[in-house]
Amino acid sequence: ARGAPAPAGRGARGPPPLLRPTRRGAAAPGAADLVRELTATGTGVTLTACDVADRSALAGLLDSVPARHPLTAVVHLAGALDDGVLDALDADRFARVLGPKADAALHLHELTAGLDLSAFVLFSSLTATVGGAGQANYAAANAYLDALAEHRHAAGLPATSVAWGPWGGDGMAAHGTVRASARAMGMSLLDPDTALTALGRALDGGDTTVTVADVDWSVFAPAFTSTRPSPLLSALPEARRTTSGPDGANAADGFAEKLAGLTGGERERALNDLVCGQAATVLGYGDAGAVEPTTAFRDLGFDSLTSVDLRNRISGAAGVPLPATLIFDYATPAALAKYLGTELAGADTSVDSVVAELERVAARLGDLTAEDLEQSRVTTRLQTLLKDLDKTLGQDAAAVTGRLEEASADDVFAFIDKELGSA
Repeated sequence: ARGAPAPAGRGARGPPPLLRPTRRGAAAPGAADLVRELTATGTGVTLTACDVADRSALAGLLDSVPARHPLTAVVHLAGALDDGVLDALDADRFARVLGPKADAALHLHELTAGLDLSAFVLFSSLTATVGGAGQANYAAANAYLDALAEHRHAAGLPATSVAWGPWGGDGMAAHGTVRASARAMGMSLLDPDTALTALGRALDGGDTTVTVADVDWSVFAPAFTSTRPSPLLSALPEARRTTSGPDGANAADGFAEKLAGLTGGERERALNDLVCGQAATVLGYGDAGAVEPTTAFRDLGFDSLTSVDLRNRISGAAGVPLPATLIFDYATPAALAKYLGTELAGADTSVDSVVAELERVAARLGDLTAEDLEQSRVTTRLQTLLKDLDKTLGQDAAAVTGRLEEASADDVFAFIDKELGSA
């Protein structure tokens, strides 16, 4: 920003000119509308193409700033998302997110450290404050901004890093999945005017790092702490009330006890209601009826981010630890409900539990290519397992045949009654 707009209460004599670098400059979508909107307020605007994550390009841009309009403030707003569960986030996916956030901020810091700036503003994220399912790379990038602000403050340089909750209007939170996930976690979208008022107060108050978000702790806290406690949230009275006390402490135990007292059909319906209800909440639907138990999670709209959210919610509601790959192992709500039933039942060797495990294995095998199967030990292990089963079945059949050959007529009828039930 070439003399960024002064916050309210600073007594500026009209808005100073603004230098707005983007990767595509004036060719960026909405650029012309932005210029018209800012020009209408009396602000002079210059749009230029520059990748701020490219240190050399940024240095050239800063060198081009004319002496008559010296750089007086920096506002860094850039960001990028590439969400995924941790074991799917490789170095390239981290780099795509860290580049526009952390690298660009570092370059701005280093190249302007000798200038007399009135403000150095970094747009961080609530994800850096509390974390976020499927957003390890984004959390790290924004946490870097908060740390950079603290570093600048310690060096006597101006710095304000604001960790924002999701904004309303256009922007990174405009995607339907992101908004649905935010709603499911109890976060309301920030009104842009209210957010800018908060930004002005942070600058006027000299805050170095501050978090601004609209959170319903009665929804957020139970979901966030379903798999682990949070020392940060435990310090907030509103959040502490929702995660402690008789009702919260016994919610999972209550479901398990209720399940134990149900018949087979009732048990199945309760498990399906739990899974479909939590899935509906994550997706922003009104009730569990909006989720069809036999529809694949992928077809329902789940991605890596919302799948972790669902895992956390079901784990908290049922009171059992569940893997992060839950909906990839069990493709539909019905399959997941069946698996959950075996987990709540403890060590279950029933036929249903064995079939459920085989279905899980079949789902995993379906994701492997023929080359994967040929090069791995999977095929050999399955063949060995089938041979062992055939051997067991053969031994049982031989034993039954021997018993029948030696049995009397009464013994045969008794055996039939025992194995097949009395007519």
